Amino acid sequence: MKRLIIINGPNLNLLGKREPTIYGSLSFTDYLENLRKTFSDIQIDYFQSNIEGELIDKLHEVGFSYDGVILNAAAYTHTSVGLGDAVKAIETKVVEVHISNTFGREAFRHQSYISPNASGVILGFGMQSYELAIQSFL
Repeated sequence: MKRLIIINGPNLNLLGKREPTIYGSLSFTDYLENLRKTFSDIQIDYFQSNIEGELIDKLHEVGFSYDGVILNAAAYTHTSVGLGDAVKAIETKVVEVHISNTFGREAFRHQSYISPNASGVILGFGMQSYELAIQSFL
């Protein structure tokens, strides 16, 4: 059985409540339950933190044993050289995901420290971006 992990960064614990016009009204917990049902033949683990170092630690922990990482580093995407370096340092492939089209938002969101080290980037498809990322590992 394939083992994937979704790692979400800051403020994504507020999905369903936070800016529903951008992020939708479904909580990530509810969405994750649907993903696990849809992809019942894959083990999908989940981790969320608002703390940069915890995200880096999780990448180090899973980055040599999982079949894939789906990373939505949220705002840290645009600020964290450390997260970009962590993605580069691990063996497990990482797909960078964003719910919104970051290129249609503020200019500072057009820069990603994750993308140069990720195997792919999926953005702008709402929560379906995670499903597309899972499919990329099949």
